[in-house]
Amino acid sequence: MAPMEDITDSPYRSICKMLGAEVVVTEFISSEGLIRDAKKSRLKLFFEEAERPIGVQIFGHDIESMKRAAAVAEEVSPDFIDLNYGCPVRKVVAKGSGAALLKDLPKMEAMTRAVVASTRLPVTAKTRLGWDESHKNAMESTERLQDAGICAVSIHARTRMQLYGGKADWTLIGEVKNNPRIRIPVFGNGDITGALVAKEMKDKYGVDGLMIGRAAVGNPWIFREIRAYLDKQDLIPPPALPEKLEIIRLHLQKSIASKGEERTIPEMRKFYSGYFRGLPDFKKYRMKLVTAKGLEEVEAVLEEIKRGYC
Repeated sequence: MAPMEDITDSPYRSICKMLGAEVVVTEFISSEGLIRDAKKSRLKLFFEEAERPIGVQIFGHDIESMKRAAAVAEEVSPDFIDLNYGCPVRKVVAKGSGAALLKDLPKMEAMTRAVVASTRLPVTAKTRLGWDESHKNAMESTERLQDAGICAVSIHARTRMQLYGGKADWTLIGEVKNNPRIRIPVFGNGDITGALVAKEMKDKYGVDGLMIGRAAVGNPWIFREIRAYLDKQDLIPPPALPEKLEIIRLHLQKSIASKGEERTIPEMRKFYSGYFRGLPDFKKYRMKLVTAKGLEEVEAVLEEIKRGYC
């Protein structure tokens, strides 16, 4: 599962793991926040044992801070550390972090070498095709990352300037994977929306694995469906509403136990569209869910949905 800010917290990661995700990664964590012991950054390090294998993803612009952040992350004993060289968000890029490193590959390589040398854990990286259409340097960046000691790389099939729009182009990812100089596993990311697309991308471009992001928001079953098709060519049906309601309640329960009800209720609103996608005439129920003030109100709406559709 791709790391996503305000999505891939421990409660949701554990659900995705339960439903078939083989590897999960934390939300991206600021290196500066970690070394300054910022509460929000420290909280993002938490994970349950059932989530393993799990990586802690860090980002930053300063090499020394990234080294120190890796040491802090190592203290919680994740299975690996992941370096974010792909976040396209303006406030991250403006500080020279995330996808900004795609414009300075020597610094990216130096940062990677420093982090690899500072930890006993395996180190991976997530990148993009390049900065823009004129500067697609995923081949060079992957070679540099491999030379710096990276154990695996995930490539999002868009440039930084595309953000999350337009169609993902996996062509260059396939070229990277088929480069005889590349020995590390290459994972592809971008527009994996279901089992059929997942198999097509894996077969066509030969990647070692698939990373799924936005399509998994409110749809943790996508991992189960993809695994069934890749392993057995079995197209399993989507979950019925009773199972969806069960998982939503589990998500609520886990999140409240982790963060409290006051924080959980608004944070859950971003998941409802995915959880209930495909239900006809759902808008009135969605409005009730996103305006609910507490768990009791949410539970009442869930019961109303059950009566209306089951």
